[in-house]
Amino acid sequence: MVDNHSYSFFGQKVGLIIQSASKNEPFMFFRLIKCKNDGSWEKPSSGEGKIIKFSLEEMVWILRVLNKEVNSWSSYHTFKENKTQISFKWEDGEKNKLWIHIGSYSKVLEYSQFTILEMLLKHMLKEKIEYATVSTISKKNNSDIISNIIIEEEIITDLDHKKNKELKSDSNKKKSISGAIKNETNKAVLIQFDNGSEVWVPKSGIHSEFNSSKNIIQKFTIDSWILDKNKIVS
Repeated sequence: MVDNHSYSFFGQKVGLIIQSASKNEPFMFFRLIKCKNDGSWEKPSSGEGKIIKFSLEEMVWILRVLNKEVNSWSSYHTFKENKTQISFKWEDGEKNKLWIHIGSYSKVLEYSQFTILEMLLKHMLKEKIEYATVSTISKKNNSDIISNIIIEEEIITDLDHKKNKELKSDSNKKKSISGAIKNETNKAVLIQFDNGSEVWVPKSGIHSEFNSSKNIIQKFTIDSWILDKNKIVS
């Protein structure tokens, strides 16, 4: 039994990535990205695309639609004053196409795709019911696992060695910028900046003292190359 899952459904215009970082966490993620006019895809590491966290209860509702117990399910996710509308709905008149609408992103799944999605969600839900609903000290140690997955994806993977070398050569430059901590691991903090972007920043790239309390607006002094890479403007 593995601890994390990731599976992608890609079409010509929209990609959907299903992710669960740990069976010990009572949630999973849907990430959607679009193909740009120049043929390149949106990069989550640059704050592009849309990501939604679904709770165990919401996973059950999605499965009800996939099991065809109901024709559709819709909800809203609220972040600050922004509301994102979410819906899972069978195409009118047939049950061979499932439409997923998350904000301005829409993705249709054909039979093989929604069948895989159903099997994947059932498997993850069973795991999470068994492991994520038990109070245990070991849960705290999962931060290292989650950190490795997210940091690798959000900070490192899209930098090839040449680009990484160019950026780090300018690492002596730093910028002061406001933000609020949303999450923290042993190696990094997830900071939400004024433009709404949430970026995992390695603690080694932060050169100021900071309050680890969540949702407090404060000043961070961060290596310029990290902010430039993620298109964060001070």
